Amino acid sequence: MEPTLARTDDGFGYRDLNHNGRLDPYEDSRLPTAARVEDLLERLSLPEKVGLMFHTVIEAGPDGAVLEAPGRISKSPTSSVVLSKHLNHFNVHVLNDARSAARWSNNLQRLAEQTPHGIPVTVSTDPRHSFIENSGVSFAASMMSQWPEPLGLAALADDDRVRRFAEIVNAEYRAVGIRAALHPTLDLATEPRWGRQAGTFGSDPDTVTRLTLAYLEGLQRGPVGIESVACTAKHFPGGGPQAGGEDAHFPYGKDQVYPGGRFADHLAPFLPAIRAGVAAIMPYYGRPIGLSIHGEPVEEVGFGYNRLIVTGLLREQLGYDGVVLTDWELVMDNHVGDQVLPARAWGVEQLDAAERMQLILTAGCDQFGGEECVEVLLELVGSGRVDESRIDVSARRLLTVKFDLGLFDDPFVDEDVAAAVLAQPAFVDEGHRAQAESVTVLTTSGLLPLPQWLAVYAEGLTDDALEGRFVRVERPDQAEVALIRLQAPFEPRDELFLEAWFHQGHLDFQPGLPVRLARIAAQCPLVIDIALDRPAVLTPLLEVASALTVSYGSSGAAWLDAVTARIPPRGRLPFDLPRSMAQVREHSEDVPGFGDPLFAQGWGLRIDSERLDGVKDGVS
Repeated sequence: MEPTLARTDDGFGYRDLNHNGRLDPYEDSRLPTAARVEDLLERLSLPEKVGLMFHTVIEAGPDGAVLEAPGRISKSPTSSVVLSKHLNHFNVHVLNDARSAARWSNNLQRLAEQTPHGIPVTVSTDPRHSFIENSGVSFAASMMSQWPEPLGLAALADDDRVRRFAEIVNAEYRAVGIRAALHPTLDLATEPRWGRQAGTFGSDPDTVTRLTLAYLEGLQRGPVGIESVACTAKHFPGGGPQAGGEDAHFPYGKDQVYPGGRFADHLAPFLPAIRAGVAAIMPYYGRPIGLSIHGEPVEEVGFGYNRLIVTGLLREQLGYDGVVLTDWELVMDNHVGDQVLPARAWGVEQLDAAERMQLILTAGCDQFGGEECVEVLLELVGSGRVDESRIDVSARRLLTVKFDLGLFDDPFVDEDVAAAVLAQPAFVDEGHRAQAESVTVLTTSGLLPLPQWLAVYAEGLTDDALEGRFVRVERPDQAEVALIRLQAPFEPRDELFLEAWFHQGHLDFQPGLPVRLARIAAQCPLVIDIALDRPAVLTPLLEVASALTVSYGSSGAAWLDAVTARIPPRGRLPFDLPRSMAQVREHSEDVPGFGDPLFAQGWGLRIDSERLDGVKDGVS
């Protein structure tokens, strides 16, 4: 869709964003970004500048309409937050199909045209190309092509594949008006119990760094420009070493620890991302316990509140001058239905909303994630506790990204293009191949690859996935082979909002599972696959499985392609697998791997040749 342009006397087309009938410098696409930013900044009222500094959740209405009522998670009608609160950064949740998503994006931009200076909206999203559906972390692919979780891309450890994936994400996002990504995740998967490892590139700092750079090359495409999706690298300075593996979304997971002294490893992937010009960086919720940097103790408050981390380390030592976006809801509690998720004000719980917000600004952050409480910041400025010049510093950074993305000149998308680009057959095929190839074969006993048309007893596989490959039977004693797909174990929790979606707690399967599987294995050979969103203790399964694989986001059809070698699997473990929970409890949260793992990071058999082909030592 082309924007409606006004014309100067010499025929230059521009968007008359403030409706004054003349070309102002900020509307002139021929000028450099810095000049346009300064011109607009001088024109903005304090409420408009403050509105830039909030980045909240938004939901699309039916058939692409803007939602004019509070949604399930969004707090206010869309027109209220855009026109009254002057917000123009939104994290979109559910989108149903390509055309309605593109239509919604255009309707949202038309609404933004009604604001005093027509500041366009920046729509962001958490990852939405894989399998995990968790409103606090990621969305399962629906209208877009489906790929393994980032952990599966790490299992492939292929820079070109990651870059290509990110290029496809770029194309599909931009087609529906999504111009900012709340990813990649640079955290190291060093704590086996932590519930966010599926979104990482594994436990090895060098691999994480290499794949992160390939990801940024494909998604942001260098410094932010009109073909970019502006990326947010998270969670600074590395969110993986959570005490006891509990996640910092929740009060019981607020502590981040470094008993192995490996802070530098967790920080390492951010350094080249900063040099690559990543548009934004997000500190994590966690508060560091017992951490010192260059001999200076770090205050035990959440990283978003932590001036030594945000200003001292990120801004001054590492030279980062881009946007710092807090993680969601550091200021206000989040009430959804009859559940609550307390504000992640770890270490500063005693402060009120205004004091928390002031501390976040003092730390050096630019934008409040998940918040829309503009009145709190306006009161801070009005009372003199925050100077308006401090607001200008952050507003300048935020406007720079919008101008560099080209949103002021044309924020609109074409519904026909969106329908053609999203989930096009070539993208879907590439995603399917990556799902199959990322499967990691741990043991095979000569059973794999499986020939087709066997009589199979199957659990965790649909009839559609089996059709055209095998003959399904109802009982193991009728089968030539049993195929069982399982989810990695976790402890179900559902007291706080979001808890039910997070897989947390111990890594042991229920004690009856190996007994039940042994009954099946007594009737026919047994092939087991474990979907790993984090490590699992697989020791009890080794005695019953003829072949054991793990996957990181693979459909039933993709997994069957792998175990039949129609698409030969080549995944290697992106982290160590522990022998027992005792081993997990004894290990340091910030240190990757174990001295004596069940299977080591890098292990993976090639079933098409039965050669180990340079793999590391695995099961003993």
